[in-house]
Amino acid sequence: MQNVRRYADILTSIEGLMWLALAWSVSASTHRGSTEPTIAMLFVVGTLLLFSWAHKPMRFLLRRYHVRKRRTDMWIHTLALPLLLAMLLHILLEALLGRAWLPPKILVFNLLATAGWLTYVMTLFIKFIIHSVKTSRAHSH
Repeated sequence: MQNVRRYADILTSIEGLMWLALAWSVSASTHRGSTEPTIAMLFVVGTLLLFSWAHKPMRFLLRRYHVRKRRTDMWIHTLALPLLLAMLLHILLEALLGRAWLPPKILVFNLLATAGWLTYVMTLFIKFIIHSVKTSRAHSH
């Protein structure tokens, strides 16, 4: 059971990192004025999606309850909260600073999504450490 949770944590962390890379590639594309970074990242995402769909053990693993639960947690940290907070933060910055210097909304979202993903990964790491300490104490007694 613990191995399934560990695999779920690893899979969702990698998936979150993949979606973050896609979001940052959009920022890079708009900054450079070229679609090459986004297209390259879309190929990587497509390849990983095709592999996870075509590889039968991976497909079964992705259907497990713990993987779905961890993916929901990851989406909350990297998409839902950053979208809401980026909108509110952008409105607040516009009210305080005016339009003189205002970062693009996608940049604010990317920064908040990256912070959310790091929070998610650190939370999983802390849970893993706590569980390791508990199991080592249980086995020593």
